[in-house]
This record gives sequence, C-alpha cells and structure tokens, in this order.
Amino acid sequence: MYRVRRWVVRHSRVFEMIYRRFEPVLVRLAPVWRRLGHERIEAPVRMVEKAAKGALFDCRMCGQCILSATGMSCPMNCPKTLRNGPCGGVRADGHCEVKPDMVCVWVDAWEGSRRMKQGDLIHAVQLPVDHRLTGSSSWLRVVRQQDTTSSSTANRETTR
Repeated sequence: MYRVRRWVVRHSRVFEMIYRRFEPVLVRLAPVWRRLGHERIEAPVRMVEKAAKGALFDCRMCGQCILSATGMSCPMNCPKTLRNGPCGGVRADGHCEVKPDMVCVWVDAWEGSRRMKQGDLIHAVQLPVDHRLTGSSSWLRVVRQQDTTSSSTANRETTR
C-alpha cells in the first residue's frame, strides 16, 4: 500500500483529472441515489469506495475525503492524523518522527499539490475530523452536498 500511495502522489495530476471527471457523474446520478435512498445505497457505495481508495490512497474511510486538497496524499495516514500540515516533528530527511521509515504524509502532500492544477487548495484550512462520519462514504456526502446546493439554487431562481 505504501508504495502505491507514494506512486499516486507522483501522478497526482492524473488522479486529479480522473476525479474531476468522476465527481460530476456521481452528482448527475443524484436523482437515482435519492430515489433508491441514501441509507440503502450507503453500504454498497462505501464498499466500492473503500476498495478503490484503499488500494490507491491507503484510505482510512474518515468520511470527509480531502485528497484533492492534499496532493492526493491522505492525511489520515499521518500517525497523528493531522489535516492541516505537518506536526513539526518532520525529520531532516523528510521522514515522520513517529514512523521513521515512512516519508511524512505532508511532505508527500506538498509534492503532490505542486503537480496538480488546483494545487493551491492545500493552503485551505481544513475542519477537524468529525469522527461520527468515520466509515461512511465521502462520495455520497459530496453528492448530497452538491444536490442540496443545486436544489437551493434552482428554488431561488424559480421564486424570482
């Protein structure tokens, strides 16, 4: 897993492009997801998401994925699970102070973000992890957020 996730960071721009094409497809399927019921489809979607993101990013299924803002390096792989940058204990060689054989997740994040078109997203301050969402699908969360946003925009336009 470790080698694969490091490889993904080195190819973060490709994965950014894949995600930018994948997200709109998920969002366009929002009416289908709604009709089937988000609760009913959570388990199968979560299973696919866990398999795909687990294999590529060593995903921990926090339910609040921010890979596109962290150079395709999952901050949950940090032993301290820091979401806004390194802890300050990064060794001179760029390795983690807790796991000396591992390159700091945030060293990888900065490397990956430099390769991405929207690499500046790494500067955004992230909210703390909401542990109540651990194990849930972040893909469905994105769909619900986008669906809610587009629904409220449509409602505002029809009331004008």
